[in-house]
Amino acid sequence: MADHRRPGLSRWGASCLLPAMRRQAPTLAPAADAPNLLAQATPLLFVVIWATGFVVARLVAPHIEPLTFLTFRFTLTAIAFAALCTATRAKWSATWQGWAFALGTGVLMQGIYLGGIFWATHRGLPASVAALITGLQPLATALLAFPLLGEQVSRRRWLGIVTGFVGAILVIAPTLAQGAASRLGLGPILMCLASMLAITAATLVQKRLPATTDLRTHACGQFIGGTAFVAPLAWFTERGVFDNDWQLWVGLAWGVLALSVGASLLLLTPIRRRAVSGVASLFYLVPPVVALMALVLFGDELGTVQIVGMVVAAIGVSVASRG
Repeated sequence: MADHRRPGLSRWGASCLLPAMRRQAPTLAPAADAPNLLAQATPLLFVVIWATGFVVARLVAPHIEPLTFLTFRFTLTAIAFAALCTATRAKWSATWQGWAFALGTGVLMQGIYLGGIFWATHRGLPASVAALITGLQPLATALLAFPLLGEQVSRRRWLGIVTGFVGAILVIAPTLAQGAASRLGLGPILMCLASMLAITAATLVQKRLPATTDLRTHACGQFIGGTAFVAPLAWFTERGVFDNDWQLWVGLAWGVLALSVGASLLLLTPIRRRAVSGVASLFYLVPPVVALMALVLFGDELGTVQIVGMVVAAIGVSVASRG
């Protein structure tokens, strides 16, 4: 009878080769885990980029008025997103409700939130204090998540949220002790509180974003809404000063490409996929990162209490994100 086995491969050879092939198969697993590693790194990347927004506000303050700067930034960002959407053939909303959703959240997240922060820091409010006030967002989000979204906040997540807030306070404790914020009056502080409420509302509303919505076209609509909000305010309340300094151009370029395009997409993606209270807790890491950036870029001091606060804030975020 003819032997139809493959020449040169005996039963003994096959019995040795097949187990070896099975042992080698797991070596392909790390490639499959790459998307998971990227997803895990996204929140930390968002925190770093988002924290630079407070530094940019301080960097450009001597060279341009705040609402004028945001008008340029939002307009250029809307154009950049429109070009991206056209190049990638992204799906635009075909309903007025979709456009109203994007424009409305843009007014909250871009116009009121960023407009308030830039206005307050332009009037001398320390960036770390502005970061802490807006850092109240996780507490506000956790309080409103259940009544508005039916999202239950666990005891562990509450523990992480409170711990993160304590750490954020420790980070800016030296600034508060110097009385820098109190000398400015209530105006900048109240403006930052309004900014915090605006981004809290935007975060909660974004959770209801339909899963079929293209985040690229949605973000473009947001910046159109932000432009429509800040441009008239800049026209009627500011002088339109633009001194053409290199720091202004660097701040504008970074604000458009990293903060507006990059950070917006990094924030919208986890809001869609995760609990809003867990996503909001990431903002507790912003004051520590801002303090580190201020140390490197502006020579601000960083004491033991602030370092302890950074560690406490990181622990709080870690607990809250796993709650």
